[in-house]
Amino acid sequence: MNRRASLPGAAELFRPTAPTDRPDEGWLDGGRPAPANHHAAHHAAPGPRRGTPRQKHTSKITVYVSDEELLALEHARLALRAMHGLIVDRGRVVREAIAVVLADLEERGEDAVLVRRLRHDSADRAAGK
Repeated sequence: MNRRASLPGAAELFRPTAPTDRPDEGWLDGGRPAPANHHAAHHAAPGPRRGTPRQKHTSKITVYVSDEELLALEHARLALRAMHGLIVDRGRVVREAIAVVLADLEERGEDAVLVRRLRHDSADRAAGK
């Protein structure tokens, strides 16, 4: 039995956390640095909404998911790697999914997928389902 603690390797400890010039790792605003405050971010010039790449983030939330949802997320991550050659962590997948849903909400408003799904869930709860 090995009593040595499992620690991250040097590649993980010394990975770059600053944005790169690669197009697949752009900032939130499609290559422009994010504004310093939330109010400025809300009124910034429109650009494609993107999830942020793997980097040090300044804010954190905790989200509870079911075993099935976690398994589906991990399956999606592995499918991205196996079928598309994209090596990403679950956090990156979640940030991209959030960006997609928020862009759809911004673009389509009342007809957005998020609005329809939340309304459907609310109707189900009201009906006791």
